[in-house]
Amino acid sequence: MKVDEIIPWGRTFDEYQRIFALSDTDLAGRILGCGDGPASFNAEATAAGYAVTSCDPICAFSAAEIGRRVTDCYETVLSQVKAARDGFVWTEFRDPDHLGQCRLTAMKGFLADFDRGRGEGRYVTAALPSLPFVDDQFDLALVSHLLFLYSDHLDADFHLAAVAELLRVAKEVRVFPLLTLSRQRSPYLDAVRDACDAKGLVVEVCRVPYEFQRGGNEMLRIARAAVGGV
Repeated sequence: MKVDEIIPWGRTFDEYQRIFALSDTDLAGRILGCGDGPASFNAEATAAGYAVTSCDPICAFSAAEIGRRVTDCYETVLSQVKAARDGFVWTEFRDPDHLGQCRLTAMKGFLADFDRGRGEGRYVTAALPSLPFVDDQFDLALVSHLLFLYSDHLDADFHLAAVAELLRVAKEVRVFPLLTLSRQRSPYLDAVRDACDAKGLVVEVCRVPYEFQRGGNEMLRIARAAVGGV
């Protein structure tokens, strides 16, 4: 796939659970979804009693404006998926149109919750690599379909600064997927791993029970060392 800019494209709580291999213990902590876009993860997690904060530049806009942006991008994304159909695993979704329907349902869930969630402080206007949160405010930070995926748009320095900032505000960071839009391993993955290794952090690539982008079934997990960590 080729896109000129980062696209708002929402995913569900169930997808987040599998994308990030979230356990009950993970969900019981303070979670930051960074770059969530119009995902329904926050809305569904909140309804289930979990503590989730989402941050994204789109939170500066109204629900109506975000809805229009989703509509504007929808056909572009679907046409790209249809053109690159063999690059995806069609087990979760029957076909591109079914994918689109599921994505719209997730995004409608986000939009229905947005005004209330923003008033409650659950949706925050922010963008990497600078976040408006205090040190260790969260137990876990999740980055879905932003870092690594958009390697053609975000350079190595951005990735390194973004991960450092995420590790400032959260004790653990998980990033999915590790592939670019063209289904290649991100050229910045090794640089991020090396930088984290140098700081004495626990860094591992983990297989997860989710694959839509063919070959995209791994996340990067970065955590403070158990003893004497950074």
